[in-house]
Amino acid sequence: MEDIIKIGKLECIPLSDGKFWLDGGAMFGVVPKIFWQKTNPSDEKNRIILGLHPLLIKHPEKNILIDTGIGNKFDEKLKGIYGVDKSENLEDSLKKYGLKTTDIDTVIITHLHFDHAGGNTYLTAEGETVPKFPNATYIVQKKEWEGAINPNPRSKASYLKENFMPLEYHNQLRLIDGDVEIFPYITCIRTGGHTEGHQIVIIEEGDQGAIYWADLIPTTSHIRIPYIMGYDLFPLDVFREKERFIKRAIEMGWISFFEHDPNYTSGYILLEEGKPKFISREA
Repeated sequence: MEDIIKIGKLECIPLSDGKFWLDGGAMFGVVPKIFWQKTNPSDEKNRIILGLHPLLIKHPEKNILIDTGIGNKFDEKLKGIYGVDKSENLEDSLKKYGLKTTDIDTVIITHLHFDHAGGNTYLTAEGETVPKFPNATYIVQKKEWEGAINPNPRSKASYLKENFMPLEYHNQLRLIDGDVEIFPYITCIRTGGHTEGHQIVIIEEGDQGAIYWADLIPTTSHIRIPYIMGYDLFPLDVFREKERFIKRAIEMGWISFFEHDPNYTSGYILLEEGKPKFISREA
């Protein structure tokens, strides 16, 4: 299938869990609307549309999922606030590639905000919240877990405990600390910035590689170094880590995977007149 991107022996496949809307000003921080609205037009509520793109990695020995989208446990009020569109969902995306939720062996969670970890769990007919991927180990940074179970007042609304506490209860949680190679060719890198425990994922075999940016660079519009979200708890760390990994991605020719871009799931970052620029894979 055309959506399959091969990195050595690995197959990387962007999936979809639908779309949602967030405030444009919050998504671009101190950048004036006159600039960001050129590429990200807002609605009458000043919201911009965002994609939800978990990444499936088919390893020779494992099926690995990075993030799980927004899920389907939202009540009608929150669906309205965030304009949640579930015309596409993670389960159907997996079915396109012959997989069920029981086929996933590992879930890497970049951080535990509701739009990245909402699909970790689901509500049974009996009203119990249980892991959606019953045979998977869920990998989370230790600092992210600590921040989620004891959130500060600013981030509390983004951490919904029904999305992650069942993982611990069902003994499916693995906490890591810092940069860890999860499997051959797949490495979690703790960047911090967006949250203290935020992590990205690098997939690299031989001279081929890719990077899953998560919320370090949520959309192609955020490739510009100063374009930092108001949601980022440690903006200077985001600035530093964006510079560091954009430089590596350009030097190594890595494919970039963008979790929230509404139009592009992947592409390349190149330098143009000394500034990083997005180039689609079809260009």
